[in-house]
Amino acid sequence: MNKEKMIEEVVKQVMMSMKDDSDSEVSKECEYKSSGAKIDAKRDYPLATKRPELIKTPTNKKLEDITLNNVLNGEIKSTDVRISPETLELQAEVAEGVNRDAFAKNLRRASELIAISDERILEIYNALRPNRSTKQELLDIADELEEKYNATINSNFVREAAGVYEKRNMLKKD
Repeated sequence: MNKEKMIEEVVKQVMMSMKDDSDSEVSKECEYKSSGAKIDAKRDYPLATKRPELIKTPTNKKLEDITLNNVLNGEIKSTDVRISPETLELQAEVAEGVNRDAFAKNLRRASELIAISDERILEIYNALRPNRSTKQELLDIADELEEKYNATINSNFVREAAGVYEKRNMLKKD
């Protein structure tokens, strides 16, 4: 076996060993909004192992396309291995299927952030630190998230933070 094939096989074995069946007693179907596929948390989790055909990257690569050989020959770029909003939604629906609603909400919040550049996310993160922004600056960020990125969950979070910071005197002075 050549070196590349051996590394690829080790990666596959590691991924298979990470499988967690701790939720296997819970079985609830949920609808995957993008494809209409029925997902059963017991039968289909983990998705990468049991339903890989549903997982696609933002560049529309299939999970099976992401191999060590394709990475080494340049067919797979860093943009090809990012998670897509659809995959996060699918994972959120699986989480709901096992009554993990808070985790599902976090996945949906993350899904909204995919369209935003890493640099802008860091700027927003820093703006949300106590005493770093005025209330109006936070409200402007919330409007940007909602209007420019359609990130309503995150925009509501920033608006809520602005209100809490105001009550606790944690806003930057004008």
